[in-house]
Amino acid sequence: MPSNIKSKVITQGVQRSPNRAMLRAVGFGDGDFDKPIVGIANAYSTVTPCNAGLGTLAARAEQAAHAAGAMPQMFGTITISDGISMGTEGMKCSLVSREVIADSIETVCRGQSMDGILAIGGCDKNMPGAMIAFARLNIPAIFVYGGTIKPGHLHGRDLTIVSSFEAVGQFIAHKIDASELLAVERKACPGVGSCGGMFTANTMSSTFEVMGMSLPYSSTMAAEDAEKSDSAARSAEVLVQAIKKQILPSQILTKKAFENAISVVMAVGGTTNAVLHLLAIAHAMNVDLSIDDFETIRKRVPVFADMKPSGRYVVTDLHKAGGIPQIMKMLLVHGLLHGDCLTITGETIAEVLKDVPAEPRLDQDVIRAWSNPIYSQGHLAILKGNLAPEGSVAKISGIKNPKITGPARVFDSEEACMEAILAEKINPGEVLVIRYEGPKGGPGMREMLSPTAALVGAGMGESVALITDGRFSGGTYGFVVGHVAPEAAMGGTIALVEEGDSITIDAEQLNVSDQELARRRALWQPPEPHYKRGVLAKYARLVSSASLGAVTDA
Repeated sequence: MPSNIKSKVITQGVQRSPNRAMLRAVGFGDGDFDKPIVGIANAYSTVTPCNAGLGTLAARAEQAAHAAGAMPQMFGTITISDGISMGTEGMKCSLVSREVIADSIETVCRGQSMDGILAIGGCDKNMPGAMIAFARLNIPAIFVYGGTIKPGHLHGRDLTIVSSFEAVGQFIAHKIDASELLAVERKACPGVGSCGGMFTANTMSSTFEVMGMSLPYSSTMAAEDAEKSDSAARSAEVLVQAIKKQILPSQILTKKAFENAISVVMAVGGTTNAVLHLLAIAHAMNVDLSIDDFETIRKRVPVFADMKPSGRYVVTDLHKAGGIPQIMKMLLVHGLLHGDCLTITGETIAEVLKDVPAEPRLDQDVIRAWSNPIYSQGHLAILKGNLAPEGSVAKISGIKNPKITGPARVFDSEEACMEAILAEKINPGEVLVIRYEGPKGGPGMREMLSPTAALVGAGMGESVALITDGRFSGGTYGFVVGHVAPEAAMGGTIALVEEGDSITIDAEQLNVSDQELARRRALWQPPEPHYKRGVLAKYARLVSSASLGAVTDA
């Protein structure tokens, strides 16, 4: 059982009186020192709409924890908005923030001897950051998702933040005018909540529900709806019970739980970032998960949720259609989900899903029937070849022919590639290579939503491929391969590619010609680091390969 302030105060008696005096100053009374102390990690900020509504949820959780017999103590943690920093130097801080969030939650909970932790987050890195901390601490824990944004609307169609990025490409290709571009910008984000498609935030919230670290149905609720606030309060009550029962993350975050999460990521067409984050969480929990497990599961799980970015619907539509429990039940009845996994409520997955129908309702088409999937296999393929011997992640949803051979167009930064796209210097059939954007080389492994969305907007989403040692946004779709490992900054083969080399990509392998590679490798020199001091320099020194989750405590 974890140590806590209460037990220290009782066992050490008058020696701990100064500690109790300070706790009295923040609201403890005579009867409160024998109650469990619950940390509430609150990622509220006005940096991004994803997190702007979290303060209300944190207050509800705080009240509910207190009413359930615990002593809540709220503290803050950070966020970086991927959508706002996208395409800028600031995006290098996004993946770094995952580690800062994990470190900050772990530091406070260890330093203050918390008995349990409830984390509330919205933007992409809040969730894996919190879960990494949960795994390291191994005290009763629950995650409260801040909720998804409702879609914007323009000319009868739903908009998401990706619509704004794609509109840039449409404008460049002279498909829309400046007034239409501005209209999309104004309508894309109508309120608070995380980006509305099955992008990174909604994918990761879904995996936490699947793994039993969040309450059923909570991962697809809209941020502005009353049920989201009620779910935050209920989460606090469940956590207090989990503290009493000592239900620990190590009992929940098992290999089977990770396999369940991967299955759902495939079924809903989730983000490539799920590969990176689930590997990192598994590392923190000492679970033997590898990048190859994703490919094994991909081959047996169909995609049957028609979700943006490549599909038609947003996550609020999925919620109305039955949410993640409906997806899970379909996988369970077809032998693709482990029903015996434990959840934070104390129930097993099978028990949680017992009243969920085996097939989706007929009055909706967000979730397809099992007999009518969108794709017969998952959409995230793990590719290996001489360009990526440790592996890479290809998102092949929406691609009619997942194979291309073409000449390389080589760029040593995202900005250089984007400049060529904006100047209309990219041609159909080419393979764009963006390198030195990996975990160490960036540093920070930026997402390439700006170039990929611009290509899609310009009508080249299927005719031009893009390979990078960086990442992709959950909003990315098209012919893209990311997470190439080893990365260029570590001397990976991607560093040796030259303009015009023939590159072949398909769903089975990824290769570039071996001609002259040995000569080029002998001449290659690692680049000077972009940052010599500060958080990005520290991150670059510590971070592992993307194939291991880009962790900093390997």
